[in-house]
This record gives sequence, structure tokens and C-alpha cells, in this order.
Amino acid sequence: QVQLVQSGGGLVQPGGSLRLSCAASRSIFSILRMGWYRQAPGKQRELVAAFTSGGVSNYADSVKGRFTISRDNAKNTVYLQMNTLKPEDTAVYYCNARVVEGPYENDYWGQGTQVTVSS
Repeated sequence: QVQLVQSGGGLVQPGGSLRLSCAASRSIFSILRMGWYRQAPGKQRELVAAFTSGGVSNYADSVKGRFTISRDNAKNTVYLQMNTLKPEDTAVYYCNARVVEGPYENDYWGQGTQVTVSS
């Protein structure tokens, strides 16, 4: 298992920046994949950005060039730097960790944090 604790988020004007943090309860090297999802009202949860334990990262097309996922291995923490924010980025953001447990791959989630982009 893994526990994920998120921080960051809040209200920002269009064009502004925010950084989200996600601290894991175990070494992120032991986690198959870590990333960020978001869910806007009335919409399905979608992948924003993620990277594998090997360090390969991928992004949703809608955030490429604006968002950056990074990690601090010593702190077992993953970050999402969000720049040039748009109103359509408004959503609840969730940290995700996919862990191999026996024959299964299980998903664990952070508590979620609201990001609101509005003037």
C-alpha cells in the first residue's frame, strides 16, 4: 500500500501559476507509475501528467508546454508545476500512484485538491 498526501492548489487568475505536491509514504522508486489526474464538474477524471519509475513522463495534450511534472526522490514527493493557467484547468486534482502488489496493479489516490482559475 501507499498513502498519498497532497498540498497546494487554490484560486488563481488566468495566466497565473500554481504548484501541487504529493508526498508518498514509500519510496517512489518502488511505485510503478505516479501522476496527476483532474476531474471537473460533470466530467470524467482525466490524466494530466505522469511518469513511470524509469522516469519517462507523459502529458495530456491540453497541458503540454504549460505543466511540468517533477519529483524529489529523497522526499518521495511528486510535483505538478502549472503555468499559464486557463479557466478550463479548473478542477479537483488528484495524485495517483499505481503499485504492483502480487499479480495485480492497484491504484491509490490522494485526497484531492481544488484548483480554480478565475478572474
